[in-house]
Amino acid sequence: MQLTKTSDETKGRFHICQIVARFRSTEWAAVTLRSAITLALLAVLLLIAAHPAQAETEAVLYSFNSSPDGANPESRLTLNGGNFYGTTYAGGTGSGTVFELSPNGTETVLYNFCSESNCADGANPTYSYVTFDSAGNLYGTAYRGGANGYGVVFELSPGKSGWTEQVLYSFANTPDGANPVNGLVMDARGNLYGTTYGGGGGGNGAVFELSPSAGRWTEQVIYNMKSTYAGLAIDGSGNLYGANWQAVFELSPNGSGGWKPTLIHKFVKASFNPNGTPVLDSAGNLYGTTYAGGTGSGTVYKLSPNGGQWTWQVVYTFGTATSHPLAGVAVDSNGNLYGTTTAGGLKGLGVIYELSPKVTGGYAYRVLQAFNGENGNQSYGSLIFSAGYLYGTTYGGGTNGEGTVFASNPNAAVTKTTIKSSPNPSTDGQLVTFTATVTPAPPDGEVIIFEMIGDGPLVGGVATFQTSALPVGKTNVRAIYFGDLNFLPSKSNWITQVVK
Repeated sequence: MQLTKTSDETKGRFHICQIVARFRSTEWAAVTLRSAITLALLAVLLLIAAHPAQAETEAVLYSFNSSPDGANPESRLTLNGGNFYGTTYAGGTGSGTVFELSPNGTETVLYNFCSESNCADGANPTYSYVTFDSAGNLYGTAYRGGANGYGVVFELSPGKSGWTEQVLYSFANTPDGANPVNGLVMDARGNLYGTTYGGGGGGNGAVFELSPSAGRWTEQVIYNMKSTYAGLAIDGSGNLYGANWQAVFELSPNGSGGWKPTLIHKFVKASFNPNGTPVLDSAGNLYGTTYAGGTGSGTVYKLSPNGGQWTWQVVYTFGTATSHPLAGVAVDSNGNLYGTTTAGGLKGLGVIYELSPKVTGGYAYRVLQAFNGENGNQSYGSLIFSAGYLYGTTYGGGTNGEGTVFASNPNAAVTKTTIKSSPNPSTDGQLVTFTATVTPAPPDGEVIIFEMIGDGPLVGGVATFQTSALPVGKTNVRAIYFGDLNFLPSKSNWITQVVK
């Protein structure tokens, strides 16, 4: 995958060699020359200001437009058959959608919610990712709608004429739960598990099981709790893990059709607000996030199984620079953690971050990309991996302000930019060539800014800019490469061009 800045982006830009003529015989000519140089320098400064100051390790794959394609995706993505699937909270015909995004960036709405009277088919999927079965059917939840208005579990089945929706269960508040949030997990027998934000035996939420039998689905509450927006994780033995206001918990099958709840960590304060869906690594460690707690700006935590007990570790405490993670984390095979925050960064719209285990213990924190509105605004769903890239969604931002699907590269290549000029020194009016070299070579067509004088496209890792309009004296110039999804930005040292 390449995100490139091509030379087409330079159309309409000012180049000193295009706008400055050598008028030196009169005072009026001198004034004209100074004015032209000033305009050219201003144009270059505007070009620099238009580029982000941080590494562009993120690319927008799709920007939502509300209608007809959906708006405000809150869920993480699901990869199936090479395509991405997810839900939007709003847009489409008004109450959210299920969508498919192909690798070439084509978005297809698979279903519009509230297509039936009184939204009997569901409305407004909330943080709800979709889950596929082996037959290619997908499952999810919608926060509102259904037969009783308290939300639904739905199935979408592919067919020759498109996708058909079926409501598997409509919630009724008490005692079965109300307003399902987040997605569903499926066990080896095809049972579905999820959480509701309200309802249940205590009125504050529940964990539910939905089991298929003879073409029908039966729902039962297996745990009552005070819910957050966190979903569930499931291990190979069918144990479920989740987080609520008070604790991180485990639900284990008891062998008799019931479930044994275990609180594996109690939070010091309920105000920690653990909304991040827990995730398991290959060693059985459990990771999650809290929206608050720590210094008040949130944490990333790790729970490690140890002889029937669990060891708690705060992996990272957020501060004022980046804060308030709502999503959980993704874990790679090397133990690196990746996630997003909803606040902080250059524009205060959140960031994509990495936490890497250190040899000496603890984790090193690194911001991969700050959201700036144009590339997204606040990510609520966990990230997923595919072919070395991270993929996710933002609730807002993008071209139309209605949210995005994005990719991020945590392993973008480190670049080095150098610059030279010839001849140096030069004489007044002599053509001077500035040459910038970026290694390793980014794609052809990406633009190098020669700060203070102009810009030029890269070809084979080399960009040039020529001018005969430099003023007599000394002009400091450096080359700036702004990076892309696969190559980190870099700047050369300043050089001084002397004109005699």
